[in-house]
Amino acid sequence: MKLPTTDDSDRGQVGIGTLIIFIALVLVAAVAAGVLVNTAGELQSRASDTGSDAQAQVSNQIDVVSATGADDKDDGLVNNLTLVVKKSPGSDPIDLSEATIQYTSGQTATTLQYGATANATHFSTALIEGDDATILDSNGERVEIAVSPALIETADGLSAGDDVSLEIVDQSGASTVYGVNVPDVITGTFVEV
Repeated sequence: MKLPTTDDSDRGQVGIGTLIIFIALVLVAAVAAGVLVNTAGELQSRASDTGSDAQAQVSNQIDVVSATGADDKDDGLVNNLTLVVKKSPGSDPIDLSEATIQYTSGQTATTLQYGATANATHFSTALIEGDDATILDSNGERVEIAVSPALIETADGLSAGDDVSLEIVDQSGASTVYGVNVPDVITGTFVEV
């Protein structure tokens, strides 16, 4: 009896086919791994940017040291408001020329931009202590922010007992809200608000 013989050429073709499938699977896995690595890198970069932005919004705070109102026209109305501000400890430098102030009272609401003089659409700054009237880059610097309710309000100023909210938003998006309460009795030219 003769044993059946196998053709070795068929066996080699099956091995080559298996090798081709194996190489294709390795290539697909390599491409998928490359896509995953690129996606992970992009997500890490976005997360880092988001974390930096969130940290800046939390830590970049403006501290209001004092606030006064002035009755410049001697008409019993607070015509000008001045806030003395500094940067809070741990904050990055704050550029007041890039800041906005949301002015909200019982009669009106408006957003003020930085300008050379305080008027109905702008606030202004003046240096008290430091080296720049618009940038707070050390805790010892003090800048005075001037707002003009006489030009913003329809009543030419704030009367006794009025309330105003000033929300200062700096270049990083961090905000500081300061509430102004005009005393019930306005005596003299300047009042603490």
